[in-house]
Amino acid sequence: MQISVTKTKGLERRLEVAVPGERVASEVDARLKRLARTARLKGFRPGKVPFAVVRQQFGSQVHAETVNDLMQSTFAEAVSQQKLRPAGGPRIEPIAATPGNELRYAAIFEILPEVILHSLDGIAVERPVAAVNDADVDAMLESMRAQRPDFIEVQRPAQDGDRVTLDFVGRIDGEVFPGGKADAFQVVIGAHRVLPEFEQALLGMSAGDARSIPAQFPADYGAAAVAGKMAEFDLKVGKVEERTLPAIDESFAQAFGVQQGGVPELRIEVRSSMERELSEAVRSRVREQLFDALYRDNPLEIPQSMLDAQIRDLQVQALRRMGTQDLSKAPPRESLEPGARRRVALGLLIGEIVRLQGLKVDRSRVEQKLDAVSASYPDPQQAKRQ
Repeated sequence: MQISVTKTKGLERRLEVAVPGERVASEVDARLKRLARTARLKGFRPGKVPFAVVRQQFGSQVHAETVNDLMQSTFAEAVSQQKLRPAGGPRIEPIAATPGNELRYAAIFEILPEVILHSLDGIAVERPVAAVNDADVDAMLESMRAQRPDFIEVQRPAQDGDRVTLDFVGRIDGEVFPGGKADAFQVVIGAHRVLPEFEQALLGMSAGDARSIPAQFPADYGAAAVAGKMAEFDLKVGKVEERTLPAIDESFAQAFGVQQGGVPELRIEVRSSMERELSEAVRSRVREQLFDALYRDNPLEIPQSMLDAQIRDLQVQALRRMGTQDLSKAPPRESLEPGARRRVALGLLIGEIVRLQGLKVDRSRVEQKLDAVSASYPDPQQAKRQ
C-alpha cells in the first residue's frame, strides 16, 4: 500500500492512498464466495449457484461495497503508519476504483495540533472565603416561603401581587384567534407571564368588572399566527385574591420533605444545602481562574472541524433551553465562536495534562463526588444508584 501526505492549509492534510489491485480482487472474491453459500437465484437451489453466475449477478455491487469498506479500513492503517492524529472524520474522494485495477483515493482531514504546555507552576489563583450564617438561612427560608404562597379572596380592587381569575376573549381583525379564549384564567399581577397590557388592565379591577383593551403581541411571540399583531381583548374579572405567605412552622417544614424534627431540622437541612452550594461555587470560581490562565498562557491552533462541532452543540443547547427546535432561532455562530474556541482549546490542553501526568481517578474519589451530587435529592441513595 502506497501512501503520500501533503499539507494543504493550517491543520488540514491530504492523504493519498493506493491499494494494490490484488488486495481488492482478493477481498471481492472472498465476499462473493461467502455470498454464493446463501445466494438464491431462479433455476438454482440455495447455495448451489455456480460461482461464475454469482460473480456476473452480484460482482458490481460487491466490488462497490468492498471499495467503500477498504477506503475506510486502509485510511485507519495509513494514519497509523504516518503517526497522524485526525481531529475528525475524513472527506474521502475516490481517484481510481475500476475492477481489476488498484484502488486509489484521497482523504482530506484535519489533524490535532501539537500541544506544548508552558509551566503550570506560575499560575496564581484566589480562593474566595465565605461562610453560611444564620441570616443567610433566614433569607433562604423567606425565599422558600415565597415559593409556596397562599391566596385568599378579597373584596377590593386588584393590586400588584394579587391573583386575578378572569374570563377573556381575544380577537384579531374581529375574529377570535386560536387560544384567544379562556374561562377561569388566573393571572398573578407582576409575574410578567402574560402580555403587559393584560396585567396593567387588571390593576384596579374588582370581581364582576369588565373591560375591553387593545394589546400588541411581540414580534418574537411563541405562536407565529399572532406574533407582531394587534388584538382586542374583552376581560371579565371573576375573583381577586390576595397573596399571603405561609408561617414557618411544622407543616411548612413537612411541605419541604422534613417529616420529623420540624423547623429546627429544616434549618439544619437548609444550611447543609447552602453550604454544599457555596462549596461548589468556590470550587467553580477557582476552576475558572485555572482555566483562564491555562487558556491565556497556552495559545493553540484549533481544528476548524472541532470548532464547528462545538458551535453546533452550543446552538442545540441554546434551543433546548428556549424549548424549541426551530433552527432559525439559534444564536448566530459569531456570538458563540469565542466560547466554543475556548472550550475546544481547554479540552485539548487538559487532555494533554492528563496524558503527561498519567492522571487517573480512583474509586473513592468517584464515590465522594456521587455522595456530594446525590445529597441534595430527597432520597440520596436512590439518586446515587441512578
